[in-house]
Amino acid sequence: MTKTAAVVFADGCEEIEGLTVVDVLRRMGVKCDIVGVLGSEIHGAHQIDFKADKLISDQLLDYDIVAFPGGYGNAQTLRDNDQLMAIMQKRQSLGKWCAAMCAAPIALACYGLLDGHDYTCYPGIEKETQQLAPNGHFKEELTVTDQAGHLVTSRGPATAWAYAFAIAEALGLDTKTIKQDTLYDYLKENI
Repeated sequence: MTKTAAVVFADGCEEIEGLTVVDVLRRMGVKCDIVGVLGSEIHGAHQIDFKADKLISDQLLDYDIVAFPGGYGNAQTLRDNDQLMAIMQKRQSLGKWCAAMCAAPIALACYGLLDGHDYTCYPGIEKETQQLAPNGHFKEELTVTDQAGHLVTSRGPATAWAYAFAIAEALGLDTKTIKQDTLYDYLKENI
């Protein structure tokens, strides 16, 4: 059965963080949709405009994983959207995977999804996440996968590849070949 993913975008998103996930998952045969929060036209933080495949709806409950890219404007929009909050809370209660990187863990913290779980985020954002989710456990790792909470988190733009691979691995996919094919292993060994 084909795995499914949704990457949720709003204006001000870090394009590299979201589009890297879409690219990697699609290369791996995952049906990955770009989902818009406020509309189908998305205006990235670095003047990259693109279109959503879908808009947020209860259909987000059907995906194997739902991922948020960062960008502070994007993260604030995600954090403040009551419809998205209710969907993501329901996903976690059903044991479904959620992911966020960079500033976007503030949305997960606001939703109550980080309580009692390990996570990471962009340096400095942990101050806000710790206020919103004082029982969460901040880690300074590139990516953090919390199996109990069904959460994948990551730090920032340079960790987008690691984040995408952690998401694929959370879905039970083997990332060995794609890491070799994209020269990720080479980069990791030579940086």
